[in-house]
Parts: sequence; C-alpha cells; structure tokens
Amino acid sequence: MTAYVEAVSELRPRMRRAIIMVQDLVMVLVAVALSLILSQSRLSFAAFSPGGLACWAVIVLIAHLLFRSCGLYNTVWRFASTPDFFNILKGCGSLTVVLYLASLAFRFFFQPVAGLNERQFIVFFLVSFTIISAPRLYYRFLRDGASWRILRRATGDAPVKQALFIGRLSEADVIVRFTRTAVPAEYAIAGIMATEMDAPLGTRIQGVPVVALRPRLVEVLEDYVNGTESLDLLIFGKGVEREIEDYAELVRVARHSGIAVVQFSGLSELGQGGRLVLDAVEMETIMRRSAVATDTARIGAFVGGKRVMVTGGAGSIGRVLVKRALELGAEAVLVADNSEFGIFQLDQLIDDHYRDRLTSRIVDVTDRPHMMRLVSEFKPSILFHAAALKHVPLLEENWEAAIETNVFGTLACAEIAAECGVPQFLLISSDKAVDPTSVLGVTKRAAEQIVSSLHETHAAPSPLHAANGHRAGAHHSHHEGVHRSGTKFIAVRFGNVFGSNGSVATIFQAQIEAGGPVTITDRRMTRYFMTVAEAVDLVIMSAADAEQRQGKDDYAIYMLDMGQPVPILEVAETMIRMTGKSPYTDIPIRFTGIRPGEKLHEMLHGENEEVVKLDIAKIFGLRSAVVQWPRIEAALPALVAAMHDRDRAAALAVLAGFNPIEEDIGARGQAVPKTAGQIG
Repeated sequence: MTAYVEAVSELRPRMRRAIIMVQDLVMVLVAVALSLILSQSRLSFAAFSPGGLACWAVIVLIAHLLFRSCGLYNTVWRFASTPDFFNILKGCGSLTVVLYLASLAFRFFFQPVAGLNERQFIVFFLVSFTIISAPRLYYRFLRDGASWRILRRATGDAPVKQALFIGRLSEADVIVRFTRTAVPAEYAIAGIMATEMDAPLGTRIQGVPVVALRPRLVEVLEDYVNGTESLDLLIFGKGVEREIEDYAELVRVARHSGIAVVQFSGLSELGQGGRLVLDAVEMETIMRRSAVATDTARIGAFVGGKRVMVTGGAGSIGRVLVKRALELGAEAVLVADNSEFGIFQLDQLIDDHYRDRLTSRIVDVTDRPHMMRLVSEFKPSILFHAAALKHVPLLEENWEAAIETNVFGTLACAEIAAECGVPQFLLISSDKAVDPTSVLGVTKRAAEQIVSSLHETHAAPSPLHAANGHRAGAHHSHHEGVHRSGTKFIAVRFGNVFGSNGSVATIFQAQIEAGGPVTITDRRMTRYFMTVAEAVDLVIMSAADAEQRQGKDDYAIYMLDMGQPVPILEVAETMIRMTGKSPYTDIPIRFTGIRPGEKLHEMLHGENEEVVKLDIAKIFGLRSAVVQWPRIEAALPALVAAMHDRDRAAALAVLAGFNPIEEDIGARGQAVPKTAGQIG
C-alpha cells in the first residue's frame, strides 16, 4: 500500500487525477459487492450477464458524475481536511440515494428485483464511504506522520532539521502541518513552547507535545538544549517579540548553543508543498521596539496608480521606499542615484514581476540639467528626496561635499519639482537637524528650511543657474519674486533606522564577526531607533496626510514618533549576546570618546517647536519658525562664494543664517533663536 501511494504521488497531476478517478470507481464496484455479501443478499440476475454488466456500467457512470459534481477531484491529497471528507460523504450519500431511487423506479416500471432492500443500500453507503476515504486518510497519515519521514530517509534523502517552535498554538498547528507536507522535508517540529499562559501543558498538537509555557520559556529551553544534541533550529511565531519579555534571552540561549534562530512570517508555494517562509531574526526585532500597525489601505490608495520618483533610491531608506511603492501599486517608479553598485544591488532585490514598472538612472542630484530632463520626461506625481550624505565624522572633514549634496542637491530637486509642476515633494530629514552641532546637522537643517520656506509660500523660485564654474551651480534669480506652482513641499524628520548603511547595527555586526572589539564613543550616548520598514510606511503616510491639508492645519515638517531613545551600549551588549557570546568577556567593548560633531543625545524637535498630535499613530505635525524665501535666495551667492574659496567657517556662518530670526517668522511659526549650535 505504501509503495502504491508513493508511486501515485510521484506522477504528474493529470495522470495522478485520472488514476484516482479510476480507483474511486473500482471502490464503488467493490462496495456494491461487499454490501451484497455482508447483507447476504441473493440477486435474481447473474452479475456477469448482459443485464448485470449494463447495471454496473450505469452505476460507474452515475458515480463518476456525482463525485465530480461533489468536488472530490479538486483537492490535493496532501492537504485533505474535514471539508474534503465531507465532500466524500456527500458524494457517497448522493450515490446511495440515486441508486436506491433507480432501483425503486426499475421495480415499479419494469420488474421486481429480488435480493434488494433498504438494508443493502445502508451497508453500501457505509462501505463506499469507508473504502473511498481510506486511501486519502492513509496518504495523509504517511505525509503527516513519522512513517513518511522514515520512508523518505530510506530513499537516501538528507535528514530533516529538528526544531522547537515558540508562539501561539493556532500558529503551531499551521507550522507543524506544513513542515510535514514540504517536499523535500526540511524541518520537523520536535516541541512547542506556547506563549499563551493558559495553554494546556503536555497536550499535543498533531502529535507534537507542548513542552513549555510562559513564564518558564527560557528555563525550559536551557534544559532542552542541555539535554539533547539533536536540536537544530528555533522558530519564533509572528509578533512574538512584542508578546514576551524574554525574547532576546531566548535568542541568546539558542545561539550560544549553536542553534539557528528564525522567525515565521508566512507561507509560500502552497500548491507545491506548503513551504514556510522563515526570516532571519534582525536587530530591530531583538530591541523589541513596538512597531505601529500600518494603514496599508490608506497608503495604498495614496501611492496606487501614481508615478513615483525617489532620489537616493539605491540607499538604505530609498530602496525600501522603491520596493514599497511598487508593492502598493505605483504605476511607475524612477530611481535617481549616483551609485552604480547601489543601483545594481537594488535591481537584485526587486521581484521580476515588478521590474517592468521600475526605471533606474545613474545621476547626481546636483546635476540640474540631467535632473530637469528626468523629471520633465517622467512626470512624477510625488518626488521622495532621500539622496543625502549622512556620516557625521566624515562630513566634518568633507564639508564641501555635505553642502553640495545636502543643501544644493535639495535646492535643485525642489526647484525642478516646482518648475515641472510635480504635485508633491517630500524631503527625508533627520533628527540631526535639531539644534545642529555638526556639518551634517547644519546642512540638513538648511535643507529643511528650504523646503519649509517653499511650503510657506506655496511657490517655487525662478530658475537659479550655475555661475563661474562652481560644479553645484552658483545660484541667482533671473527676476524678482516667485511664481506659484501648486507643488506641496514637506519634510519628514526622524532618527536612526536599523540596518541602514553605516548605522551602528551594521558597524557593530562587522566588529563582532571580526572578534571585536566593539567600539563605542561614550557609554552615556543614546539614539532613537526605528525599523526601516516602519519608517518608510510612516513617511508615505505623512505624504498622504499632507496631500489633504490646507490652510492653518497644514504642516511643512512632520515628525515620526521614535519611542524612547536607546543607549548605544545596550545595543552593543544585546547584539553580542545574540551571537551567543558574552560582552566584555568574549567580545571586548572599547570606549573611544565622542567624535567631532557628535552629540550624546539627539532630539526630535527643538524647544521652540510646537509638536501637534495628529489623528495618525506615530506621526506628529511641527509648527516651527520659517526663513522667508527672499532671505534664503539672498544668502545663496555668499554660500557659493565660500564654497569657491573653500572657506569652511564662512560657509557654515552662511548656513547658520538659515536659522530663522524673529522678523522672519512665518504666519504659523513660533520664534526660534538664531543659532546653528557649536559647529566647530
């Protein structure tokens, strides 16, 4: 029987289906014979006479039609469940009733048939249901139980990995089922650690025991890994990191014992074996920052069908913006980035079915003619400006590059957006812009002020052109005043994102892999952190909100709720423990001192900025003083001259002037002292 089931399972779907149909019809004939034998009936006609053969042919035809109509052949055997067996029950019941009515009609209109009564039909129904269900149940047993795994191992397949699952029992049921039906078999769940405190300890889910409940998960896991050498994998359920306090400790215990750690995120290839999608446990998960539930319907309605352009689209935030826009149904997405390798990496991340909607261009955002051509030809509905230089110590030395990209690049893109009539321009800003003490902070603050000033006037300046060979372009106005373009200008301000290029998480990971030391500037230093996926969704949500706002309720700057600041030392210690090692003992931690431009603690808003709570979770509006556009325009020639003379002090002094003073306050702003902080 086992050999037969395995042989049938290896056939092509159409051939397998035909064999199953024939098998069911044979079972019907067997059921007829058994029902007559078991009820000791004696028919008045010979079974193999012309009349008898015609009778069997009619039964086979009726059975085939009824079984097809009841959906017996629309189910994959390995996924057969209660509704499928109900279909068999319905098919056998219908066949029994039809045959009984046919016998009554034959008896009434033609001649009585001896040896047939209600008893035979009841026995036929029970027998037919049993023997038609049996092969399906047996196949399901082989695929779900240990018998199938033993059979597969006997054919020379690699042994499956033994795993523990930590999560909800409802999810455990799904995971156990699909680990057993996967071909080839990859994982076998050896035990379930339930996150529900009222779960029945010692019970079994499809034969797999519940071995632990909260709050003893860590204790039981330690006992388990110390008492067995066969555990290969620890699988966490969805959202477990937000449900249990011991999440990071469970990861540490597992990795210290050489057990791989993954997280269940869904199912794929359901029709081809029910594979589990298991993702690596990332740093943002370990920190257990509670993520906001995304209003996918709202951001999908905002992005869906639009043409989206992303500058810096090959960077950490930019590439997630690109992927998210494609997922949400953007009509087309244009990536503008000056990194050839970054664009190549982005292309490798994009699924094939999105590629026809994605266009990538290698271009510097300060190249005004090239950017103008791209925007005018692509005609985006929204331009996300994520292109920026952002490494604090490096930009202290490379201040010219910082000003050119972060200030002149933002200015060029904003002006081009207005001149081309782009409906919305969104700047990705930074908490470094608040009371800046670094070149990065000052340039991001200036970029915010450029966007805020254009937002205040709802206008775009006249084209500003290059002068005297400055590569970013010396800027002057052809004529006085501004023209209204209808472009909505906003900035979104937030802190660090996990896993971005050059972030502490990526730096620490490389240092840990190299055996240490992990370097931290100061043990007191804290930073705000957010997952890049959450940040991107909130950025898009901010754009969707801004599109609907007008008048006094309009905001030039949105601020994301980053939660509580996290000590950098805690991040380092947690990441070291994640690898199964001990901080200071296995991996040393060295304190190097604060670098030029760095702060101990960042802020998301200044003292004189008013934070306005919106009706959107994790997003705030900011009311802040705004430098009026004529003053920004007047400062540009001095900034260009300082760049030309390579006069760092003069350039930073000009940028410090981008901070508003009392007389420059916009109609909805609050006074902010004129200071750029200690820039050095």
